[in-house]
Amino acid sequence: MGMQNNPKILLLYTGGTIGMMKDFETGALKAFNFKKLLQRIPELKQLDCSIETLSFVNPIDSSNMNPERWVEMAEIIEQNYTHFDGFVILHGSDTMSYSASALSFMFENLNKPIVLTGSQLPIGDLRTDAKENLITAIQIASLQHKGKPVIREVCLYFEYKLYRGNRTTKINAEHFNAFSSPNFPPLAESGVHLKVNPEAVSSVKTVKKLQVHKELSSDVAILKMFPGLNASILTAWLNIPNLKGIVLETYGSGNAPTELWFINALKKAIKSGIYVINVTQCSGGSVNMGQYETSTTLKKIGVISGKDITTEAAIAKLMYLLGQNISPKVFKTIFETSLRGELS
Repeated sequence: MGMQNNPKILLLYTGGTIGMMKDFETGALKAFNFKKLLQRIPELKQLDCSIETLSFVNPIDSSNMNPERWVEMAEIIEQNYTHFDGFVILHGSDTMSYSASALSFMFENLNKPIVLTGSQLPIGDLRTDAKENLITAIQIASLQHKGKPVIREVCLYFEYKLYRGNRTTKINAEHFNAFSSPNFPPLAESGVHLKVNPEAVSSVKTVKKLQVHKELSSDVAILKMFPGLNASILTAWLNIPNLKGIVLETYGSGNAPTELWFINALKKAIKSGIYVINVTQCSGGSVNMGQYETSTTLKKIGVISGKDITTEAAIAKLMYLLGQNISPKVFKTIFETSLRGELS
């Protein structure tokens, strides 16, 4: 898999540690002039691709990421879609999995790579992981086979591994190896050679026109189950004004209390039109409602199974589907169907 005809890559900086420098007075990290980024990585000149850079006017820490910013990113890619062969988004690692998940749903019929990456240490640091992440992300976005991109999906590259974006979760704030993809194998691994895993890479070939969905609903919530969750807390959550959907992080393979107050509160919410998605709070594995008695009732009252979806992808998919105004009759079926390879 070589690179032909000098692929054109658009590099978008949204913020994050990768483009930060220490403020000498305070010692705090702040964004530096992104144009100088390429001067700091002369190695980029060795890549057989041409790189253009764009930056958010006000780069943000990824803790401040929100759906409006996702739309901003999506629009930048949409406007430049025909002019480039691949896209690399530099993003803070804290919410990178949420952004990768959201973008995967926003781009329908995608046939070019969108690679998110970042770093744990700023690019100017002696021991930085930023250079390797950035260089390889650009290289992956440039990969072509017979003049067509090898990767045609939204993915996340970090510390020698390329993952499907909507399958990832951040697992560590200190290790360079900050992400994992608990229920899906890496799309590629970077060692002495860049090895693509053909079984994992999306093989969906489409001639349909790219569609970019920009309607996302923020009337959603994530509630993590814990021993001691009581009726007044649950009822308060379910009575949030305008709430349209809730991701319930349950135990193990989708289990939750069988007590009547719990079931009745959910039943009432579902009857009133609120979608309840069941995901597991375990880092890996799948929801299997009906496997235990503690999840049979959930299935009966119409709780939607997230199967092996991550919390990040579940909330992004909920925001996306609610923005699509899908009829309540088919919402459950569509949610439980894999749209972008986000669930097995």
